[in-house]
Amino acid sequence: MSEAGIRILVADDQAIVRDGLVTLLSLVDGFEIVGEASNGLEAVRLVDELSPDVVLMDLRMPELGGAEATQRVLAAHPEVAVLVLTTFADDESIVGALRAGARGYLTKDAGRTELTSAIRAVAAGQSTFDASVGALLVQSLTHGATPQPSEAPGAGSAALDADTLRTRHPALTPREAEVFALIAEGRSNPEIAAALFVSVATVKAHVNTIFAKLGVTTRAQAMALALR
Repeated sequence: MSEAGIRILVADDQAIVRDGLVTLLSLVDGFEIVGEASNGLEAVRLVDELSPDVVLMDLRMPELGGAEATQRVLAAHPEVAVLVLTTFADDESIVGALRAGARGYLTKDAGRTELTSAIRAVAAGQSTFDASVGALLVQSLTHGATPQPSEAPGAGSAALDADTLRTRHPALTPREAEVFALIAEGRSNPEIAAALFVSVATVKAHVNTIFAKLGVTTRAQAMALALR
């Protein structure tokens, strides 16, 4: 990040939405809007030219969709954080964005506080999802029941199967598979530590080892891998 703060590129094909986001985010201390893109190809080009820290990426855009644009951006600039902001919260859209490497996923009904917090989180290397997206991800990893948008992540669903994840990723130890399952549920390191009755430092060590074994660098990528 530059001394001016978090450099943001806004990519959305709807001018009124794009203008609103630019106006809103320009008023936030520590945010600098460096550019606007009206389609995926333009977003890829502007990342090359402007070197933003965060790309706020819509999914359904002309020329090139947001998921493919995300993949191209991160192939050339892995240090850039992509935060999806879209109308769509279906399984296909979410999984496609995460597999492309997006670090976060919000729907456009997110409020200002949630949006600004998510931008700061992804800029700091964290992953973030709104509640409805988290519920869909968790349910997709359980026994296939269709979640309701109002469900909180994990509400009423069976626990993720660490044994299944270990079978699919045999390099993981039993404990690492447990941690991986909790990561896939969207839990933070302190939450994992509390669930497993270990220290946060121990969880961090497991997470680093898991990421190395799986060949991923972010929680979003780990969650996407668990969905495959």
